[in-house]
Amino acid sequence: MTTTREELIERTRAIAPGIAARAQETEALRAPMDETIKELIDAELMQVLVPKRFGGHELDLTTHAEIVEILGEACLSTAWIAAFYMGHNWMATRLSEKAQAEIFADRPFGLIPATTAPTFRATQVAGGFEVTGQASWGSGIMHADWVMVGGIVEGEGGFLFNVPIEDVEVHDVWHMSGMSGTGSNDLSLDNVFVPEHRTVEHREFSSGQSAGAALHAHNPLYSLPLLPFIYCEVIGLFSGGLRGATATFEETVRGRVRTHSGAAVRDSQHSHVQLGEAEAKALVAERLMRDQIRLTEELMGGAGFEMADRIRLKAHAGHLIDHCRRAVNDIMSEAGTTSFKTDSPIQRHFRDLNMLATHAFWDWPACREQLGRSRLGLEPTHPLI
Repeated sequence: MTTTREELIERTRAIAPGIAARAQETEALRAPMDETIKELIDAELMQVLVPKRFGGHELDLTTHAEIVEILGEACLSTAWIAAFYMGHNWMATRLSEKAQAEIFADRPFGLIPATTAPTFRATQVAGGFEVTGQASWGSGIMHADWVMVGGIVEGEGGFLFNVPIEDVEVHDVWHMSGMSGTGSNDLSLDNVFVPEHRTVEHREFSSGQSAGAALHAHNPLYSLPLLPFIYCEVIGLFSGGLRGATATFEETVRGRVRTHSGAAVRDSQHSHVQLGEAEAKALVAERLMRDQIRLTEELMGGAGFEMADRIRLKAHAGHLIDHCRRAVNDIMSEAGTTSFKTDSPIQRHFRDLNMLATHAFWDWPACREQLGRSRLGLEPTHPLI
């Protein structure tokens, strides 16, 4: 029986209030809660992008983004991990057929963190590679069953290596003021043997032209270039996070009374203006999120991704993310001192969105610079396009 987009969205909405109620506890734990991960699995969200041949739903970027948006409104730490778990199953389809069969042997999804920067070093040996190194930002490592890492093979270039969690050492270093509940700890490998079938050249992985991706040639989703996919993978976090902050701001306006005057904030014209502006910015973010998906899917179904297209997608994502960052900062400046309490969802969305906005993949100055260069007919100067 086929699971529909509507069913997955309904299930996500059903579990979102509980996730929101646990957001502060998740932050204190510094990792996703077992209960939350179980709910995501039981709702069958993890396999949203997994091919049907492995028992997945094989749905689309829109469904993925809308699930992430709902979760982002509830808890950005949870949404970040869920976005990666769902999206990284898509990445697994770039591995060999044998590696894919291993990942999806027992259930139609893997829980797979991925650190694609080439921070590991690998030596070619009989039947595969020995891999050593350490990486930061291991989002998803706390509940992982596989881990995908990037590395350099001397004389051969960049590769991705997929290893079982049993071969990975996790370092408890995640003490952050933003996205505190993700448990994105460091991870390391020490001369771990990785068989050849669990490796893929980084060039093929990034371009979508690997032999593994060719297994799913019936669906252009699986040959999508890496970075345009990643923007779609996470973009719902930002519109969802801003929606969460806006909803909490509205609750604050409705209930807040000024300390010295006793005046109800909801009766203030200034508050009406501020709430109206916050709501308008949230609506714009939601529209921009859907435009990001639409533009990507149009290219996916058409002539492909030329460099100018990829630069425009990067700039579009960067603009949306900067818009959300500025909007949540404006909300925080108007929400009152009480909103800085550690149990206030507004301050959590404020911290989390500001941290997420600094990610190298959608660095706003770099996005603007590369778009400007493209308009002038100049070659890109940034590696992440």
